[in-house]
Amino acid sequence: MPFKQLIGKIHLWLGLTSGLVVFILGLTGCLYAFIDEIKPIVYKDRLFVEVPPLAQRLPVAVLKENAQKALGDKFPVQVAEVYLKTGRTVSFRSLKVNPEATLYGNYMEYYYRVYVNPYTGKVVKVENTKWEFFNVVVTIHLNLLLGPVLGKQIVAWSVVIFVLLLISGIILWWPKNKAAAKQRFSFKWKDTTKWKRKNYDLHNILGFYAISILLIISLTGLIWCFESFSQSVQWVANAGKTYDAPAAVSSDTTDIRAFSLDKVLREAVHQHPQATTFFIPVPKDNKSAASVFARKDGAPLFRSTRSQHDQHSARMLTRTSFATMNNGEKIVTLNYDLHVGSIAGLPGKTLAFFASLIAASLPLTGFYIWWGRKNKKQPSQRKRVENKRKMEGIEA
Repeated sequence: MPFKQLIGKIHLWLGLTSGLVVFILGLTGCLYAFIDEIKPIVYKDRLFVEVPPLAQRLPVAVLKENAQKALGDKFPVQVAEVYLKTGRTVSFRSLKVNPEATLYGNYMEYYYRVYVNPYTGKVVKVENTKWEFFNVVVTIHLNLLLGPVLGKQIVAWSVVIFVLLLISGIILWWPKNKAAAKQRFSFKWKDTTKWKRKNYDLHNILGFYAISILLIISLTGLIWCFESFSQSVQWVANAGKTYDAPAAVSSDTTDIRAFSLDKVLREAVHQHPQATTFFIPVPKDNKSAASVFARKDGAPLFRSTRSQHDQHSARMLTRTSFATMNNGEKIVTLNYDLHVGSIAGLPGKTLAFFASLIAASLPLTGFYIWWGRKNKKQPSQRKRVENKRKMEGIEA
């Protein structure tokens, strides 16, 4: 069997095996690409409030108390999301998962977000985030709503197959000569061009132009899917050097002062003056350090900073930024922004959007190519006779 014919067979069966999952991943990737731009529009009523004249922001502890009352004691608040931008609500999360469950409904036992007016303390919205549209979209993208035990494995190996499809696809696309190349870079359609030819060109030409971006999206996805792959990438980035994990830090248990969100927030704002949004998980016990994730709205995620504070005194214990990381850690930190295109701002997200759209189309156009060849109409008896006479004339 000729080499390209063998690659074609492999490409076909890999595509038929993973096509449905690739279609779902591509489509959900499109829907999630502009989430930061879409949410403020569709959720304006819960994300923004009118600012009263001479308004003063209430303590975060008061807002947290009101959020907890709205949820009830059954759903303890675990994370505070504080936005310093004028007119933005402060939100609080309550989340519980069952990591052994195989269906999303059982895996995500509950997930709520409570949005609170920072000037009046009024609860604006109690959101059942478990079934919120964008959260469901990203969960389908991560594990097909099947939970991390089963769904993550299906997604992970489908992405591996997709990488092989991209590599085999470029081998099949590669033209034999300059004449053949003319049809591989642009659409040469005429009024008489049949749909089968158009579909073939959509599969080959769009796939060719999207392949570099799709490889980046796929490989960054694999870093999340396989810990061994992530460790290997970090090892290569660090030139074969292995770094020990940083020593864990804890709060001073001899300090009897209670944990204060406001005290930790004030210190975090002081330590991260460029940040506009702060994520502060509530410590699980009186020994755990208070972690703070600080980012500037609109900036790529890798530019965010992380710090840990003594939960009693708010004294900063550690501070981590992109500049302080080793090369392996930098690769992992860049992973999200590379995956969604935000590393290049809005143009990067746009490229990721169209690449994901093309990824979703490839299983459809590829299946139609296979189906068309499998069910190719046989020429009539009269046509076969005419073709035979033509061939005999050529041989003569």
